[in-house]
Amino acid sequence: MASITFKGNPVTLLGQEVKVGDTAPNFTVLANDLSPVTLADSNGKVRLISVVPSIDTGVCDAQTRRFNEESAKLDNVQILTVSVDLPFAQKRWCASAGIDKVQTVSDHRDLSFGEAYGVAIQELRLLARAVFVIDSNDKVTYVEYVSEATDHPNYEAAVEAARAAQ
Repeated sequence: MASITFKGNPVTLLGQEVKVGDTAPNFTVLANDLSPVTLADSNGKVRLISVVPSIDTGVCDAQTRRFNEESAKLDNVQILTVSVDLPFAQKRWCASAGIDKVQTVSDHRDLSFGEAYGVAIQELRLLARAVFVIDSNDKVTYVEYVSEATDHPNYEAAVEAARAAQ
């Protein structure tokens, strides 16, 4: 399992660590209108999945804004931001931040994504910061579990991986 800290304190991650070359695990999360969203909903596209602990914090805000900006440079790539924030809070935040290219989805109900991708923090019921790129054939082509949950991911590497995936 990936070794993660949150504000310098080690945390326990639930689920299985995902590795490059794995078939991407399925999941069910909620869209801002409470409709279910699964991996299969984006079949045939490259997916960049940005995982954040809470959309209302500085690094998570910056991460989501950055991937929203980067989306203009990526053809046939769907970008999802996953957190355990309530769908209503995500919708409000997106409206106030002008986020229109990244789809925010909530894992608050079941931790389906968090456990499938090994990012559910047991002690906090939050998700650890991570980025996954999944190609159009559902193979994982890039994984970054950010070792300190309050640090930024490697944006350039994630965008390059999404650009290279087919």
